[in-house]
Amino acid sequence: MNGTFIHAAETKRDALDWGRLGWISNPAGTGAAQLAIVEGTLFPGKGHDFHKHPKQEEVLVVLAGTIEQWIGEEKRLLGPGDAAFMPPGTVHASFNIGKDEAKVLAIFGPCVGDGFETVDMASEAPWKDLRR
Repeated sequence: MNGTFIHAAETKRDALDWGRLGWISNPAGTGAAQLAIVEGTLFPGKGHDFHKHPKQEEVLVVLAGTIEQWIGEEKRLLGPGDAAFMPPGTVHASFNIGKDEAKVLAIFGPCVGDGFETVDMASEAPWKDLRR
């Protein structure tokens, strides 16, 4: 397999109710088999609620803004340059607590399906009550 260049203007983007995802690398876009990389934008007051990736590690790097990051039941505020690591199966969540859009880079390994697999945990205990 040859390498490939990824131009920002050509990046596939998905609109979500809490933000946007830009697919930097995944099997469909680059042919990557081991890494999936997405650029995420979280809208002010919104976030990617509690979820897990059963078979994947994730590193999340904050590029801009302030994120309320949860790993399990532990919460930390992260700013530009800060990062979080989640082992496979670890429930986590990211919320933008700022007034402007927040930007993150999420790296998943290995690829699962089209890049990553997410299992929603937001409606289950104890996750549904942590942010009240």
